[in-house]
Amino acid sequence: EVQLQASGGGLVQAGGSLRLSCTASGFTFDDYAIGWFRQAPGAEREGVSCLNRDDGTTYNADSAKGRFTISNDNALNTVYLQMNNLQPEDTAVYYCAAGYPPRPTDGSSWCQNLWWYKPNYLGKGTLVTVSS
Repeated sequence: EVQLQASGGGLVQAGGSLRLSCTASGFTFDDYAIGWFRQAPGAEREGVSCLNRDDGTTYNADSAKGRFTISNDNALNTVYLQMNNLQPEDTAVYYCAAGYPPRPTDGSSWCQNLWWYKPNYLGKGTLVTVSS
């Protein structure tokens, strides 16, 4: 079965850290664009962090800069999102996605287009709750 499985969510106090994992089964990440979204209750889905497997570059949304780091482990076919200094506004369901979105023409990072175009694969989310 082809799927993405996100895990690692939980309850953490403000200022704490969590590491989310996204493991692919039935396919390998190869040179995909891979990204993390989040969706808070009553809010629209928001792109958080993404990785271009073809050249290794990454991109973080403003909300994630300086606090979140995306990385991958080729051997485990897994992508991670290390989240530090979590705040209550980070509370959301976090999803991982992978695909080959169109290449941007405005100089932005390729993987950002995962947030605007339907990804090839979208995993079930993992809930992150940050208490104040």
